[in-house]
Amino acid sequence: MNIKELFQGIGVIQIQGDQTTKIDGITHDSRKVQNNFLFICITGFVSDGHDFISQAVKNGATAIMVERDDVDVPEGIARIRVSDSRKAMALVSKRIYGAPDEKMKIIGITGTNGKTTTTYLIKSILESAGEKTGIIGTISNMIGDREIPASRTTPEAPELFYLLDNMVRERVNCVAMEVSSHSLELNRVEGCRFEVGVFTNLTRDHLDFHKTFENYVAAKAKLFKQSKKTVINIDDKYSDRILKDLNSRLITYAIHKDADVTADNISIDEKGVRFKLKTGDDSADIAMNIPGIFTVYNALAAAAACYAIGVNISDIKNGLENVRSVPGRFEVIENDRDYTILLDYAHTPDGLENILKTVNEFARARIITLFGAGGDRDATKRPEMGKIAGKYSDLCIITSDNPRTEEPMEIIRQIEKGVKYEGCEYVIIENRLEAIKYALNIGKENDVIILAGKGHENYQILKDRVIEFDEKKIVRELLDKDDI
Repeated sequence: MNIKELFQGIGVIQIQGDQTTKIDGITHDSRKVQNNFLFICITGFVSDGHDFISQAVKNGATAIMVERDDVDVPEGIARIRVSDSRKAMALVSKRIYGAPDEKMKIIGITGTNGKTTTTYLIKSILESAGEKTGIIGTISNMIGDREIPASRTTPEAPELFYLLDNMVRERVNCVAMEVSSHSLELNRVEGCRFEVGVFTNLTRDHLDFHKTFENYVAAKAKLFKQSKKTVINIDDKYSDRILKDLNSRLITYAIHKDADVTADNISIDEKGVRFKLKTGDDSADIAMNIPGIFTVYNALAAAAACYAIGVNISDIKNGLENVRSVPGRFEVIENDRDYTILLDYAHTPDGLENILKTVNEFARARIITLFGAGGDRDATKRPEMGKIAGKYSDLCIITSDNPRTEEPMEIIRQIEKGVKYEGCEYVIIENRLEAIKYALNIGKENDVIILAGKGHENYQILKDRVIEFDEKKIVRELLDKDDI
């Protein structure tokens, strides 16, 4: 594909150079440039791609896309100027990979909580219906049963369309995709066609990036302007904001309101949930091994999305019941002790409250909650998480999460205010490994120890480095030692 073909109809400001120049690939990372590549200059939060043009040319770039007018490129290199590099990057990514999003059914899920689990449930349902299915999300990307590491919830546009193209080549029919608010705001999915867009819920999160809750809501709502069908949790108090100006076909789900997909006769215990699922005129009794009312909502989201594309109730039932667990989501770490160890990604006030409320429904002894909060993120949620943990726990162990460039103890002190407010017993152990060791040492018969915040992550981000930190592996190694 040449430059003229690649940028036709995309709305560039100016093209300088030979428009018949062949383009074999695109990237926004100068280190990944190869011969005959288009290098896309992105003005980032830490660095500016315009500063790496010479490196990109050295590595083989034959064309440069810029959004600044004061940038020159070497002689013989084509220069394409656009008003928005991120938006144009998504559109040319889609084009160079042959619009793979239009060759499959993509179900995009957005919301504060539940996205990851919902993608796994959708994949299981669709596979029960005989569809080869992919996942794009937080834990990993999947093509059928093959896992591909994921660096972020929703990839940048070149990686996204490359991945979708690979899925097409491997005969994937459907994709369940987490769509983060960051990706929507930064135009990573610009031009991507979604068969179904799903809204799970909205609570306070990512205000370090979006600045205001209004901006956060507006970012989430962008998904539904690109979706042929929209699935919405109308029990959520912000659903009306998503419904505003909606012009796609609507499918609703709820527990407490009349909706297209509902659940009633709900029973929850430590072994899981049971409920009657209704989709239109059909119904089925569902039994799932993951406890919590949030499991019912995730199941409804997945069922409604699959119902929207014509999956029958029998395949929905089989798919939901086939999922035993999702990595790092209310995951029980098997052990030979007399207590229960739960691993969960809960890193928001709402996520932490959901987990703790569920555990309170079946706990027979103490609830010990080990948690922290991420650095360089919304600081206002830290005391709120402390209050929630203090309210629903018998003992809180306040520790580090991913402190990033912040001082871990400063984050901990902000959390501590909330725990103190509730009057809960607590200890502070900054080193997360030592905190886990302490929790395992003090665990007694029938206690439930919750390791919250890291979930599936196998690393910890410190000020000057990223270290290996796989909590499932750490717990198993500690329990094998004689001193625990």
